[in-house]
Amino acid sequence: MTTKPAVPGTYVFDIADNRQGYAINKLCSTLTTPANRVRFLADEAGYCDRFDMTPAQRTALLKRDWRSLLDLGGSIFYVYKLATVDKLSMQYLGGVFTGMTTEDFIAAMRAGGRRCG
Repeated sequence: MTTKPAVPGTYVFDIADNRQGYAINKLCSTLTTPANRVRFLADEAGYCDRFDMTPAQRTALLKRDWRSLLDLGGSIFYVYKLATVDKLSMQYLGGVFTGMTTEDFIAAMRAGGRRCG
């Protein structure tokens, strides 16, 4: 098995993360359907029961602990579907993951983004 490359400040999503986060990502993928969003918002904990999440994954999802969701195998592409249910933007999440405010993150992107190296 290969080791995950170390890229400072970057979440590297690999096959092991994919396996670990399957339940998170499956739940989040269902939120693309309006009826499922209504069901989820009506009873978030009950909706989680439909998926085989670990206790840590369930807690992270219900508390909207965005960093933990990624650490527990969530893919940003699926986790973002959960954020949109809460009417949060990708820029908001970018700020969370980089330790910036949303406004600072937007300004950084407009200025050309991060410089690596």
